[in-house]
Amino acid sequence: MPATTFTNLAKEVDIPDDGTISKTLYQDDRLKVVLFGFAAGQELSEHTAAVPAVLQFLDGEATVTLGGDEFVSQPNTFVHMPANLPHSIAAKKPTRMLLLLLKTPK
Repeated sequence: MPATTFTNLAKEVDIPDDGTISKTLYQDDRLKVVLFGFAAGQELSEHTAAVPAVLQFLDGEATVTLGGDEFVSQPNTFVHMPANLPHSIAAKKPTRMLLLLLKTPK
């Protein structure tokens, strides 16, 4: 199977003027990789993921809530979340975020 390569993730998704966009970059039975683009003021309301996940903020600024904790992401912020942790993301500035869903092999 050939390698999957992206040399500039920021070019893979254009942030909309108003709204949120997502693009699946890779998926197999163990991993799903999704690139998000958030316009300023956009958010993902509180939800959970059934599998562990990694968030990597590429640019912008967003308020991230993980359970009862809240912080502001900046470029190069890394987050590892266990499965079923309630979380939300609210973009303060146009923001790109890479999401890795770590699936359990069957």
